[in-house]
Amino acid sequence: MFAPRPERVVSELLRVCRWDGMIAMGNWTPGGFVGQSFLVTSRHVPPPPGVAPPVLWGEESVVAERFANRAHLQMARRMMHFDFPYGPEKVVDLFRTYFGPTKMTFERLDAAGQQALYDDLLSHWKQHNESHDGRTVVNAEYLEVHARPN
Repeated sequence: MFAPRPERVVSELLRVCRWDGMIAMGNWTPGGFVGQSFLVTSRHVPPPPGVAPPVLWGEESVVAERFANRAHLQMARRMMHFDFPYGPEKVVDLFRTYFGPTKMTFERLDAAGQQALYDDLLSHWKQHNESHDGRTVVNAEYLEVHARPN
């Protein structure tokens, strides 16, 4: 999802896949929880010019266009169930420390920008948290893609 030139990604995936093999991907959808998280972070640090948003891999029509009849595609929207044994504050801290895209976004901001990003991410996690017992439970949609080279 995070490669800057998706057309090269598809070509390389097809090149290295055996003729009878399958390429399998799980791509966050733009409208799902993680896709919206990326939107929150991009409001604080926009992606570099000319780089396609990673969540476009979560759109069936974009995946089909990128593979352009070079593979038989099967796609289905699925849900990933996040269940953390602690509250949203600790979840945001976890992503800030260990999740590359979030970590890099924080590193590009000054102290005030970091606080604003933290507040926005915390609000996002709290808004989607389905738990009321001190845990953080969020469902996030992704697109499951199976591509078999033609």
